[in-house]
Amino acid sequence: MKQQSNIIIQAPNNGITRIKLNEPSTYNALSLGTLKSLIKGFKNLHRDEKTRVIIIEGTGKGFSAGHNLKEINALKGKSNYKKLFDLCSELMMTIVNNNKPVIAKVHGVAFAAGCQLVATCDLALSTNDAIFCTPGVNIGLFCSTPMVALSRNVSRKKAMKMLLTGDTINAQHAKEIGLINEHFDNLKLEEEVLKLAETIASKSNKTIKIGKKAFYKQLEMPLDKAYKYTSKAMCENMMSLDAREGISAFLEKRTPNWKNK
Repeated sequence: MKQQSNIIIQAPNNGITRIKLNEPSTYNALSLGTLKSLIKGFKNLHRDEKTRVIIIEGTGKGFSAGHNLKEINALKGKSNYKKLFDLCSELMMTIVNNNKPVIAKVHGVAFAAGCQLVATCDLALSTNDAIFCTPGVNIGLFCSTPMVALSRNVSRKKAMKMLLTGDTINAQHAKEIGLINEHFDNLKLEEEVLKLAETIASKSNKTIKIGKKAFYKQLEMPLDKAYKYTSKAMCENMMSLDAREGISAFLEKRTPNWKNK
């Protein structure tokens, strides 16, 4: 286990690595220090061959309340603000570009940049009583960077309502609009997150890497270019040992023996 004051990274267990936001006194605010630690952690796990799936969660009463407003208020100056928001954007891109699937395990609040973090993760499960919000408009600071991830997961009018009103939404509504995959009773969330992570970890790591990269790259392409790009990705995938092993195992009615190559 690697523990810093702001995050905890647990050693992989059956291919599953956990990152825990560890500033419960600030509702795990995404401070400059926390952002730097998370970026470093995700980059290390990108290279870690023992990690197949990453779960990110918060300690204390909530997932993350977003940026630390006391820190923002003390920064002063456009260059300092730019450093903070650029770091946050770098974290989100580091998650998207990570070759392992990232699951957000959400309880309590996921506000502003915390909501952005949930939207950025590949998958998200929450407790039934979790609440989500992009409340920047309420303090005169529009949630423009959270808007990027939100608007790529939620329909335009649903995203705009959250951004323009700053109102909270519950887990049921978050599922309905596509912000999270599912929500569960508090005591069942851990079981369900682990079940999902174990299912993904049981697949070919090579295949998952190819698929995640292709998913995000094709999203912003015109339809014809998306098909050309994904056809190339399928060909690359077919050349892997695991594709040949998987097809053979299916035809021979046996469990595949992945080589992750």
